[in-house]
Amino acid sequence: MDVSGILRAQMSWAMAVALAIAIALLARRPGDRASVRNAVLLLGACALALVAVDLAEPTGAQGPAKLASAVASVLAGAVLIRLASMFAFRVVLPALRAQPPRIVEDIATAGLYIAWGFAWLRLAGVDPTGLVTTSAVITGLIAFSMQDTLGNVLGGVVLQLDRSLRVGDWLRVEDVSGRVVEITWRHTAIETRNRETVVIPNGWMLKNRFTVIGSRDDAQTSWRRWVRLTVDFSAPPTRVCSVLEAAVRDAEIPHVAEHPAPSAVLLEIGPRYGSYALRYWLDDPQHDDATDSHVRTHILAALARNGMKLGVQYHEQLDIKDDESHREEQRTGERGRRLAALASVELFAPLTVVERDELAGHLVYAPFVAGDVITRQGATAHWLYLMVSGEADVWIDTPAGRKAVATLGAGSVFGEMGMMTGEPRHATVGARTDVVCYRLDKSGFESIVRARPDIIGAISRILAERETELESRRALGQPGAASAGQSDIHRRIRAFFGLE
Repeated sequence: MDVSGILRAQMSWAMAVALAIAIALLARRPGDRASVRNAVLLLGACALALVAVDLAEPTGAQGPAKLASAVASVLAGAVLIRLASMFAFRVVLPALRAQPPRIVEDIATAGLYIAWGFAWLRLAGVDPTGLVTTSAVITGLIAFSMQDTLGNVLGGVVLQLDRSLRVGDWLRVEDVSGRVVEITWRHTAIETRNRETVVIPNGWMLKNRFTVIGSRDDAQTSWRRWVRLTVDFSAPPTRVCSVLEAAVRDAEIPHVAEHPAPSAVLLEIGPRYGSYALRYWLDDPQHDDATDSHVRTHILAALARNGMKLGVQYHEQLDIKDDESHREEQRTGERGRRLAALASVELFAPLTVVERDELAGHLVYAPFVAGDVITRQGATAHWLYLMVSGEADVWIDTPAGRKAVATLGAGSVFGEMGMMTGEPRHATVGARTDVVCYRLDKSGFESIVRARPDIIGAISRILAERETELESRRALGQPGAASAGQSDIHRRIRAFFGLE
C-alpha cells in the first residue's frame, strides 16, 4: 500500500489536533512558549510540504512528491507526540497533584517516537524486525564504545527517578558547595556562591557520596552551623555556654532561625582553655560565611561584656610587661573616660567628686554589636548603662505589636530604675549600630547610698521626672505630676537598698 496515500489522508486531523494542543499549552504554560512555538513552526513546514506535493503531482514529479509526503507525515506524527506529551506531563498530571521528574517525560516521549517509527515503517511496507536483528551487533559495539556516556545517561535517569536530587537543592560534593540548577541526561550542574557553574557527570554522582543540605521534610531549607572558639578557664564552662547562647538568641541577626534555638557545648579541654562550639540554624545556605561572621562578632562582644578572655594554648601564651609609667598612663586615661561618662549623667549630679571617683571603679566595659538586645522589656536586671558611643533604639511590645519610643545616642543613660529599685525593665533597648557602654550594678552604688542616704531624695526626684517623660512618650495614660511619683520611688529605693 502506498504510504503517501494512507498517511496523507490522516495528516489533516493529526495536524489539527496538534495545533489545538499547542494553543492550549500557550494558554496554560507560558514558560514553554519557545518549545511550543518551534513545534508549531514544524507543523507549518509540514503543511507547506503537503501543498508542494499537491502542486508537484500534476507535473509528473512522483518521486519527489512521495518523499516530501513521507517526511511531512513523519514530522507531523513526531510533533503531535511531543505536544501531547507536554500537555499530559505539564498540564494534566500537575492538575491531578502528580509531579513526576522531567526525565520521565523525556523517556515516555522517546518511547512514543520509537513506536511511531515502527508503525510508520509497517505502513510503508517495511518489516522492522529484520532491521532490529541486523543492527543488533552494531548496537552492541556502539554500546561498548560509549560505556561512560551511557553510564552518565543511566545515572541521570536514576538520580531523577529516585529523587536523590532535585533542582533547587543545596549540595556539597567534596570541596564544591552550591545549588543544583540543572539535571540533564548527561550531567548535574551546580552553581556555587561565587557564581561558578560546576558540571559533574551523572555517572560520577551515582558512584560517589554527596551531601544534600537541609531536610526534605522541611518547607524551608535550614542548616545547622558550628562556630568554634576557645575560652580561658577563668570563666566557668556552664557560664560560657550560657553567654554564647544568649549572644545569638537575644540578637537580631539576619538568616539566623529562632527555632530551633542556638545551643553551646564544651567540645574539648585544653591545658588552660576550653574549646567550645556555638550551634545555630541558618535559614538560607546562600549566606553561610556572612552569617557566621555576624555570629562571631556578637560572640566576641558578649565575651567582652562578661569579662571572658579567649583561650590560647599554654606554649603560645605571651605575657608582655610594661613599665610602671605606661601602665599608670593607661589607668589614668581609662579613669578619666569613666569620670567623664559619670559627670554627663544627671542622675549622679548630687554626688561629690570623691563619690563619683569611687563609682568609676565599679563601671564595667560593655560593648554591643548592631542587632544586639541590650535590655529586654519585662526582664529584671540590677544595673544601668551609660552609652559612650553609638545609637540604640527604644521600643515597647504591646498587644498591637512593637512601638518605637525613642532613639538614644552617646551620653544617654538607661536602666537606672532597675538599678535603683530592682523593678523589671519598662522597655526594650536594642543596638542600632555598634554601641560601647559602661555598666553599673547595684553593689557599686550601694556603699554610697548607705553612707549618704540623704541623696536618695534628689535621685528619686530625677527618676520621677524621667519616668513621667517615658510614660508621656509611651502614651499609655495621662502623666501625673513628678512630685506625686517621687515619694513612691523614694520609698522603693530605700526598701531595695535595705534602708527601711
